Amino acid sequence: MTDPVVLFHEINTASGQRFGVATLNSPASLNALAVEMVALLTPKLREWAADSGIVGVLLQAAGEKSFCAGGDLRKLYQTLLEVGPARNEYAERYFAQEYELDHLIHTFPKPFLCWAHGIVMGGGIGLMAGASHRVVTAQSRLAMPEINIGLYPDVGGSWFLRRMPGRVGLFLALTGVNFNASDAIFCGLADLFVPHERKQQVLDAISAGTWTGNAKADRAALSCILLQAGEGADAPPSKVREHFDEINKLMAGDDLLDIAKRLRALQSDDKWMQTAAETFTRGAPSTAALSFELWQRVHRMSLAEVFRLEYWASLGCCANKDFAEGIRALLVDKDRNPKWTPASIEEITPAFIDDHLRERGAMAPELAGLV
Repeated sequence: MTDPVVLFHEINTASGQRFGVATLNSPASLNALAVEMVALLTPKLREWAADSGIVGVLLQAAGEKSFCAGGDLRKLYQTLLEVGPARNEYAERYFAQEYELDHLIHTFPKPFLCWAHGIVMGGGIGLMAGASHRVVTAQSRLAMPEINIGLYPDVGGSWFLRRMPGRVGLFLALTGVNFNASDAIFCGLADLFVPHERKQQVLDAISAGTWTGNAKADRAALSCILLQAGEGADAPPSKVREHFDEINKLMAGDDLLDIAKRLRALQSDDKWMQTAAETFTRGAPSTAALSFELWQRVHRMSLAEVFRLEYWASLGCCANKDFAEGIRALLVDKDRNPKWTPASIEEITPAFIDDHLRERGAMAPELAGLV
């Protein structure tokens, strides 16, 4: 009998209340976010939100390598092959339920601690981004690498990337480049750096803490625990901060073709910057164009509105060719030689982007009522 893909337990505290703990439990898959995980997490979080005896939640992961390496795309890939451009009911449920969970974390009424240790990519960042307390460690390695698979930075990425300093979010979307704990904090995607070996200190302090049931006071108390745990720790240097001015120059303007020319022409002595430019050049032109369009559209949209727009965008990606081709090349055949359609940004038309963003039936009930 296999263990559940999410484990739940509660920490008893000195003041009589409890902290809920949810543990992603699929280390062999780097805790890739499977539909079964979402189906367990959402109702449990709703239960904890309504339980007056629960004063906070910790979301963590089993294993030392990864918090969550992204969405589990295996079954989705099979449906992309079977259904093609026709209605994909599995994809509708897949994205609607994932985005519902992400929105629930963003709006959770109690302290919500995400321990983002190890690999945190794609759907993993979707779980992390909305937490009230987001901890990163020396081993945290983050990315929104969807340009490699013909998707785009979803799970609310259109919203939180747009709110990063300058044009850093656009750079991360177009290049899929890895970034570290200090980068995440600089970008506003994480809050605190705490060495992973001090995690037990945090758990012990939660257990020994005096919690009031007042969300504002309890959030402040949790912040104090984490600040104390991180005291004196040396975080890694931030590449994003180091190259901030250069990134803004590369991303300047309102013409994607101009940005593309600058990225393609980049010759940098810094391996991190050069890798970013090369990944963009090899990546899906459709991803770049869709990401840029979303960047321009969402500036004044609410989080709920963005999730609804991303729902249509994700179904649009399922109905077009690049998403299946990107998964094939990177995760199935692993030849890393995708054949993108269209093959260049220059070939992408406004009608192509409009087709990705058009409504395809009724809005998913999980997302229709979000506010």
